[in-house]
This record gives sequence, C-alpha cells and structure tokens, in this order.
Amino acid sequence: MRAVVTGGAGFLGSHLCDRLLAEGWEVLALDNLLTGNELNLQHLKGNPKFRLEKKNVSEPLRVEGEVRYVFHFASPASPPDYLRFPIETLKVGSIATMNTLDLALEKKAGYLLASTSECYGDPDVTPQSETYWGHVNPIGPRSVYDEAKRFAEATTMAYHRYHGVDTHIVRIFNTYGPRMRLNDGRALPNFVFQALSGQPFTVYGDGKQTRSFCYVSDLIDGIYKLSQSSEHFPTNIGNPTELTIYEFAKKIRAHFPNSPEIIHEPLPEDDPKQRCPDISKAKRLLGWEPKVGLEEGLKLTLAYFKEQFARLTPAR
Repeated sequence: MRAVVTGGAGFLGSHLCDRLLAEGWEVLALDNLLTGNELNLQHLKGNPKFRLEKKNVSEPLRVEGEVRYVFHFASPASPPDYLRFPIETLKVGSIATMNTLDLALEKKAGYLLASTSECYGDPDVTPQSETYWGHVNPIGPRSVYDEAKRFAEATTMAYHRYHGVDTHIVRIFNTYGPRMRLNDGRALPNFVFQALSGQPFTVYGDGKQTRSFCYVSDLIDGIYKLSQSSEHFPTNIGNPTELTIYEFAKKIRAHFPNSPEIIHEPLPEDDPKQRCPDISKAKRLLGWEPKVGLEEGLKLTLAYFKEQFARLTPAR
C-alpha cells in the first residue's frame, strides 16, 4: 500500500504521514516547503517506507510506480500565509487539485481532499453542518483561500461523478498540536509566542468571536477513518466545544505566570464571528468524536512550543 501525501511536511500533513506509516502504508510526501518544514519529518529519516520529495504540485505532476491513495493536503492554511501567498494559494486549490485528481484517476487510487471550515465563511448558522452552503465574500482578502477550497471541493465531486474516482472530502475545523509554527497567525501559536516573548496578548475585535479547538491526533484519526469509508460528500471533523477567543486567551495566559496583559486590535475583514462544527455526521458514519480534552492537548502543545522557542532564541 503506497500513499502520496501532498503538503507532507506541513503541520497536518506530517502527522498524517505518521498515521499512514503506523497503519502499514508506504508514504511519498510531496512538498515545496513554501510553508512546510522538513524538521516536521526529521524523525522519519531512515524509515525505508517513507520518502520526502521537494515538489510543487501546482506544476505538472508525475509519480512513478503504484499509488493506492492520494491525500491532497498542500496549501497555505493560516491567514498571514495565504495573504502573503495569494496566487500560490489559488493555484494549489485549483491546478494542484486537478493534478492530484488526475494522478488518482491514472493510478485508480483513492483520493482525499483536505478542505476547510472556511468554506462556511462568516456563517449565519451555528453550529455549521455539511448541508449549510456558507456565507463567503468571494472577493475579500480571505477569498483566495475560501474560494480555492470551495473550487477544490467542486472539482473533487466532478471527478467522482464523471470519472468515478473514489473521492472523500474532509472539512477541517480549528486544529492545534505539536509542529504548528510559532506565531503563524492563528490564535494559539500567536498567544504562546506573545507570552514567551513578553508581548501583550493580541485579541482582535471584542474577542467574542468563537472558535473550537481539536487536538491533532483526534483530527488525524477522523481523517483516516473517513479515507477508508464509502462517504463521498464533505464531512466535518473538529471539536464542537465552543469558546470565545477572549476566553481562550485567558486560558492560555493562565499557563504563563506574570504574562503581559490582553490588548485589543481591530477585527480583520471577514473574520468569522462563529466557528463550530456539527459533527453528527462523523459520529454516525465513522463512529468518530474527539477524545483529547483541551487542557490535556494544551499541556502537550505548550511543551512543544516552549522547546521550539528555546531553539529559536539565542542563549543569553
């Protein structure tokens, strides 16, 4: 069993590689390292069942040999990343999605698209179920990511309907855990970086916007189960426990004695006011729900961030 994982050096992609290897797969990870990091895969060096190839999957894609599954996880995923790389984000959601689907079609392989809760935009329905079509600004600054993923979903369904590719679509909600980049623009790494570097915690707007946080091992478990299922339509995977960003900032701040105060900055354009998954479909079809509580997950993640910060900070 050989799987191709695009974006394999990224936060989620690297954890997916670990899970596939644990399940007995051989893994070829493809990544151009635009936002991924080879250090996320350093522990796999020397593993005869794993190989990393530096490749931009938005360019013509050719993979020799048997491929049983294609997991398309390549894309900038945090707002600062996709705002810095808007064209690359659009290409990886469109051209690269077609390239990877063509690969699955050629190899008669299964296919899983890593989509996102951003497909729901700034929702006027909560929690968000897969039947909700979303409320997305198609020309706003975030649209390069939102619309790329929506196009990727449409393309994936077209290949399933018209070419018979065995496709699956996961809509990923906020996820955290080791191998996230410090200060990558998302709430948790930003707060931790600010705490470790003595900066005030930055909360955008009044902080009443909500998010839900799923630990990475739970997310990967749901994704793997979905990949082995017969479900072709989008499926939410995330933690339905919802809390405000201000509450979350206070929770993180409590882990850092004498940490700076919380300050407020203007809310970015089109920032979602609520983000919470309805996971009843995943429960019903996959027997999946998150197991790792927030405090347990934070303990593991904060330990990783502290090690990462110590490596990045010159010794005094």
